[in-house]
Amino acid sequence: MVHRPLPGSDALSTGVAARSVAHDPRVVAEPVARRGGRWRRVVPPLVVVAVLVGIWQWAVTAFDVRPQVLPSPLRVVEQGWLFRDALWTNTVPTLQVTAVGFAVSLVVAWVLAVVVDFSPWLRRALLPLFVASQTIPIIAIAPLLIIWFGFGLLPKVVVIALVTFFPVAIGLVEGFSSADREASNLVRSMGAGRWKEFRYLRLPAAMPSFFTSLRIGITYAVTGAVFAEYVGARAGLGIFMNLQKNSFRTDLVLAAVLVTAAISVALFGLTFLVQRLAMPWYAAERRRG
Repeated sequence: MVHRPLPGSDALSTGVAARSVAHDPRVVAEPVARRGGRWRRVVPPLVVVAVLVGIWQWAVTAFDVRPQVLPSPLRVVEQGWLFRDALWTNTVPTLQVTAVGFAVSLVVAWVLAVVVDFSPWLRRALLPLFVASQTIPIIAIAPLLIIWFGFGLLPKVVVIALVTFFPVAIGLVEGFSSADREASNLVRSMGAGRWKEFRYLRLPAAMPSFFTSLRIGITYAVTGAVFAEYVGARAGLGIFMNLQKNSFRTDLVLAAVLVTAAISVALFGLTFLVQRLAMPWYAAERRRG
């Protein structure tokens, strides 16, 4: 005897399943927990910053500190808004220098990291030089770069590259080495060459480490650009800070520092968006974890 389903039973079962999923507390709680997790990450630093700014404002007002020594946060924001055109005019060159310098640093870091990964001999030869590049005192070599290359773009690009090259290169080298050894042996046993192993195994394995080092490097890049301009430039936030310091405008110096911090935070956050677009599977795995 053949049991035939009742008319509409498929739709009924589908509706029941949909309702059971909709009322499943785990399904409902997952996006809520995710939103709560975001707030838990954002709120604590905002609270700390608000408390510190409040203490700063109270201390300046209570002890009647002169603005030339330490202006209040309200004065910094007020004067920064009044001089917003000058700040923006000097922010644009800093952004341009940061973009060019960090792009050069990324290209050099990628090329050398891939070369090092393909050649064990070069790995032993170049890794100590990577470390040695970080022992160069930037504060001492930056004025020399101005003397050698003038006040153009090149000395600032070199400073940014020296500051940001190491974390990106080391992150890539360590990321390539983190590929699963058993998976590497399996890929080779299936006839894949060194290039295919790198493309399908070692390169994806290096991406999380690369984006971590990218976040470190991009914040250093803004600081390096401002410092290079501070030593010698025709325009930029660094030269703006130097001019205002000489005029005893501490409020405008701190306003430029605030703009620099905002740029660094914005670029830092942008790396997460790029990572989400480049590695959608990694973001999904972290959410499930």
